[in-house]
Amino acid sequence: MKSGNGKYDVIVAGAGPVGCVIADRAAREMGWKCLVLEKRSHIAGNCHDSLDENGILLHRYGPHCFRTWDKNIIDYLGTFTEWLPGNHRVRALHNGQLYPIPINLTTLELFFGKRLTEESGRVLIEQKRSDIKDPKNSEEIVLSKVGRELFEAFYRGYTQKQWGMDACELAPSVCGRVPVRLNRDDRYVDETYQCMPKEGYTALFQKMLRHPLIDVRLNSDYLRQRESLQANLAIVYTGPVDAYFDYCYGQLPYRSLEFEWILSEKEFDQPCLAINYPSNHEFTRSVEIKHVTGQKHLKSVIALEYPRSKGEPFYPIPTDKNFGLYEQYRRLAEIETEANGVYFCGRLATYNYLNIDVAIQNALSLHERIKRRHSSSHAVDRSTSL
Repeated sequence: MKSGNGKYDVIVAGAGPVGCVIADRAAREMGWKCLVLEKRSHIAGNCHDSLDENGILLHRYGPHCFRTWDKNIIDYLGTFTEWLPGNHRVRALHNGQLYPIPINLTTLELFFGKRLTEESGRVLIEQKRSDIKDPKNSEEIVLSKVGRELFEAFYRGYTQKQWGMDACELAPSVCGRVPVRLNRDDRYVDETYQCMPKEGYTALFQKMLRHPLIDVRLNSDYLRQRESLQANLAIVYTGPVDAYFDYCYGQLPYRSLEFEWILSEKEFDQPCLAINYPSNHEFTRSVEIKHVTGQKHLKSVIALEYPRSKGEPFYPIPTDKNFGLYEQYRRLAEIETEANGVYFCGRLATYNYLNIDVAIQNALSLHERIKRRHSSSHAVDRSTSL
């Protein structure tokens, strides 16, 4: 990073949630002049949503349902959006029957054909589960929670398609993050706050970037022009960390997605946001985003998701080998931060699957770190109320 006499105090590579938050806080709180570079033709990263030719709002990179335990995140984002109630519900199709996912009492009743209470459900699960005290992979952690029958029905095939490898090859966190409930709560997640931005994610982040101290350049790849860019204080990089270092240790692997969009003449075509297909289909799930956007429209769109080994990097592949490779890049990133004031934040820059609220919290924490490092040494004579 060249520093000292640049036009911009902070340069942000990437206009996804992390980049937008960094630019917002730097401009609105600190009065720092910011440049945001985005190599795509739009902002909001993989949260990007837009209207199709029929006027239906679509999540272009798969469904993003906002949830968090942290009211501070809700309040912060609430300065840029109103909220709609969340409606994140998922079913899995197995042998022609739809089952609630995550597994709950209703799932167990349908699968095993018996009425259950919380107590009898707990006894059943205890009978079915495997006694694995220290699960080493995703297969073992599911077996330790619910046993072989439910693993084969709902986890094995889906995981194989999604990741291109068997569950026994993946870290426990991949399947372990999905809860198992002994009640009839059929929501997909447990967080206290489950909601959606009323006008969509793109509108939210557009408002965040709408400030006279923030310049945004789309179709602009930071890595292709970094030698000519100057920042007085910091550069925040949110792209792939291996690309930043010219893949010097090799390329970090990702899973990608390809989408098939199907127009439905019905107002709603399926009973919930997503239906998982653990087997017998090439796609992993069908998504009808209208269930969470709150949009009123006489037609709908179903998105079929096909996992791919190539394409836009969506999901870091959580294996020990890949984490070891990332660790080498992480060390380089630490050196780059201390030596040149380049900070790495976001899912691609840290090779980590992040929910939106965690990505935003990480960005807010990084802003505080940059502020501590530079606010006392860099007085900016600009109005922060612009």
